[in-house]
Amino acid sequence: MKEQNVLVLNLGSTSTKIAIYQGQNPLFVETLRHTAEELACDDPIGFREKKVMEILEEKGHPIEKVDAIAARGGLLRPIESGTYEINERMVEDLKSERYGSHASNGTGIIGYELGQKYNIPVYTVNPTSVDELDEIARVTGRPEVRRHVNWHALNQKAVAISYAESIGKKYEELNLIVAHIGGGTTIGAHAKGRTVEVNSALEGEGPFTVERAGRLPYSALANSFLNDTYDNMESFQKVMNGKSGAVAHLGTNSGIEIGKRIEAGDAKAALFYEWTENVLGCERADAVLFRYDERIRTSGNRTSDVVLLTGGLAYDKRLTNWIKDRVDFVAPVVIYPGENEMEALAFGVLRVLEGQEKAKQY
Repeated sequence: MKEQNVLVLNLGSTSTKIAIYQGQNPLFVETLRHTAEELACDDPIGFREKKVMEILEEKGHPIEKVDAIAARGGLLRPIESGTYEINERMVEDLKSERYGSHASNGTGIIGYELGQKYNIPVYTVNPTSVDELDEIARVTGRPEVRRHVNWHALNQKAVAISYAESIGKKYEELNLIVAHIGGGTTIGAHAKGRTVEVNSALEGEGPFTVERAGRLPYSALANSFLNDTYDNMESFQKVMNGKSGAVAHLGTNSGIEIGKRIEAGDAKAALFYEWTENVLGCERADAVLFRYDERIRTSGNRTSDVVLLTGGLAYDKRLTNWIKDRVDFVAPVVIYPGENEMEALAFGVLRVLEGQEKAKQY
């Protein structure tokens, strides 16, 4: 059977990641960096699309050899998990920024345009808007405010599936806690294939991180607005999701830098790394899974099969050992460091191409 060639695209605010996977093997992975001046052109999407085509030609892999395109999902309406065909309706939502503005919105747009030009199927895999919360998890203390989530669905689902395969089981057979720890941190309770509870990091839920403020007392926030600390919602979001956490406390968002400070005896840096919220998050996720599995409640066994740690900060052994010491009473801890977004996108599309999953419609 011919191995499928998948073009993988992933746009960041100042970068474009491009890869070709032949089956599960990456032929190349390339990251292009863009200056502010380059992206200030009249057609930044067209500019990036041209760069993608140039890289494919340079690598000797013209787009005519591509069997499918995997594009990182942007901000969309709440959907269930899975691999979706990128269609005109999805592109309209991405272009209009109806559900929010993010650099990754452009990934689906470029992928769709290339697919239309060259008659190639285009997919996205588990975008951040995947929302499988149970009804009980949507309720808040205000009737007019209901919870919806944006989280690291792509990476969390990918490592959960990978772990299940490593022990010869299906993701849908397991109860898992997955914690993505990085610039943003999300902790999900995965119950038999559904993420029934997870914090929405972009909305300020969950622990503070190297860049984000996390959960804050609402009275303090209200006072900040009343005292004109923030000019508007945009400036507020920039502070909460980019200039908080370690950036505010320590002046850096680098886990490597924080580690060096701890080794040098920096007590403030060491204190920051005691992320007690991560422990609380795992305990909460474990309690959620308990509610979902009658077999566990009646047998007295552990609620969760495993706790999986992933994300960029999962490379930090000091941090992961600290977390292990505090949560291994919940379940064994297994580490999958990094985000592995390109691989997760490619493998998600391959599951569709190989008939293991059926593509969903947006």
